[in-house]
Amino acid sequence: MKKTTSNKRQAPLLTALAGSASKIIYTIAPKDLAGHVFALTMQIDAPAAGGQILSLPAWIPGSYMVREFSRNIVKITATAGGKKVALRKLDKHTWQAAPCTEALIVSYEVYAWDLSVRAAHLDQSHGFFNGTSVFLCAQGQEEVAHIVDIQRAEDAACKSWRVATALPELKAKRYGFGTYIAANYDELIDHPVEMGNFALASFEAHGVPHDFVVTGKVPNLDMQRVVADVKKICESQIAFFEPRSKRAPMARYVFMTMVVGEGYGGLEHRASTALICNRGDLPVLHQADMSDAYRGFLGLCSHEYFHTWNVKRIKPAAFASYDLRRENYTSLLWLFEGFTSYYDDLMLVRAGLIDEAAYLKLISKTINTVTRGSGRLKQSVAESSFDAWTKYYRQDENSPNAIVSYYTKGSLVALGLDLTLRAETAGKYSLDDVMRALWQQFGRDFYQKFATGEQQGLPEDAIESIVLQLTGVNIKRFLDRYVRGTDDVPLAKLFEAFGVACNPAGKSARPALGVRVVKDGNDCKLANVYEGRAAHLAGLSAGDVLIAINDLRVTAADAADGLASALSRYRVGETLQLHAFRRDELLVVQATLQGDDMPSSTLSVQQNARAPLAAYRPSVQKLRRKSV
Repeated sequence: MKKTTSNKRQAPLLTALAGSASKIIYTIAPKDLAGHVFALTMQIDAPAAGGQILSLPAWIPGSYMVREFSRNIVKITATAGGKKVALRKLDKHTWQAAPCTEALIVSYEVYAWDLSVRAAHLDQSHGFFNGTSVFLCAQGQEEVAHIVDIQRAEDAACKSWRVATALPELKAKRYGFGTYIAANYDELIDHPVEMGNFALASFEAHGVPHDFVVTGKVPNLDMQRVVADVKKICESQIAFFEPRSKRAPMARYVFMTMVVGEGYGGLEHRASTALICNRGDLPVLHQADMSDAYRGFLGLCSHEYFHTWNVKRIKPAAFASYDLRRENYTSLLWLFEGFTSYYDDLMLVRAGLIDEAAYLKLISKTINTVTRGSGRLKQSVAESSFDAWTKYYRQDENSPNAIVSYYTKGSLVALGLDLTLRAETAGKYSLDDVMRALWQQFGRDFYQKFATGEQQGLPEDAIESIVLQLTGVNIKRFLDRYVRGTDDVPLAKLFEAFGVACNPAGKSARPALGVRVVKDGNDCKLANVYEGRAAHLAGLSAGDVLIAINDLRVTAADAADGLASALSRYRVGETLQLHAFRRDELLVVQATLQGDDMPSSTLSVQQNARAPLAAYRPSVQKLRRKSV
């Protein structure tokens, strides 16, 4: 694809914004690569008469935990007309400048040493930042134009660095340093920036330019294969939401991938995503097979890209206008994250990247993951959504026994609802139709409609009525049991009409203590102790260091296989003497081994099934519509 400068369709708007009387102008430059410091200035042309209030977000949309980004501001001063202006701190992330009549210039430095998709990171190899971590907000002026001058590091090693971002260019060339522009603060902080010597490939998906950026050392990376596969995902999702027009909701999209030795995650934005993955997740040249690791990476790309519609534009009402100073509560993350988790793998099937058998294997893995934790019987996915701020994003050693993931169980809720709608309407309606209805009613042109007050997001209790009106199916009982309640989604029963069998595993003869162990130096530490299992009943707790089983030493080497080798000489039902340290105190307990009954069900297509699973077409043509 030919490299261009700014998008011609946006040029009149950018010119108007840049020339407006009131605007905020930032500069950001890598100041100290080894010290991981960005230097910033912020110019406010028309500061508030009573003293401009400035604040830095406490959290980043898409990651629901208060992270206190302001703690990374290591120095801040202000001037106006060349004279110092006093700054008074109002709370942990808010300052107020003394009143001034001239443009207010705020200078500050940000420590950037968080190698994740959520914050900012800077060293000799690259620089990355989310706007929520570096751009102060001028309160009361969030809707004026925001311009940022991204400057190159002075270090000679950075002469060849480039810039990757979906921010519209103002006086910068594509991939170059210079000025970029956003219509308002919300748009400014929704476009992360990567700078460095990254690998870059471009493609078009239904006429929309996409960039795929890879930062980090990846020997023999098959970038051509990655781009070809991701292109299929993008085109499938664009066509999913807009089957007729194939119209994408953004003018350009950027995938930013940071490759590390160990890491996994992604964060969605309105026209880009920040990803982090293991080096081994990406395919090498001449690798023909689809490894599980690469399949997982494509699933991650699919997940974050689907968020372009579901979360970034189809939003819960609570997220229509973020309050970035405090928690924003919604009980709908099971729909926004869970449904996205359902469609991320399904889109791999529809894009032709994985087959039916691989897809069933992925669903089986999710089912087993969910049923492994007893927390699913105590917390509903609606409660998990609401408590994300304090429970899901702040997990501890007891989390498997106390909470359920709105990602994984939410995806099973989506699967169950999809199968239900298809069965109840004899294939006339599906969850696809629901998603497109949500898109048409709440997502399409969200940002333009929100600015004029026409769109306020999806109400907390609206999904039930939307499904009923669209399909004629009453899903109240379904939601009461599997979303607002803690029942397991009856997928085995729901799959029957589609020629898919759920094959539960038999009882395991392999002895187990019911723990998850990790290496801690040379020791074997209990990371999780599962409720009702052998170690729990014996009185052991997470954090205890296991040192001996029946007078035989246990070391970090035993943690590598989860104690399987150490327990292989014993039988289910045998009672063992365990020695462990809790802090510096020795414990001696008796534990009766139980079978390793961790869920391991599998799904398979029945031999007499008439229709392919990927189409989700019911094998029974006439089904009675009823309340579910």
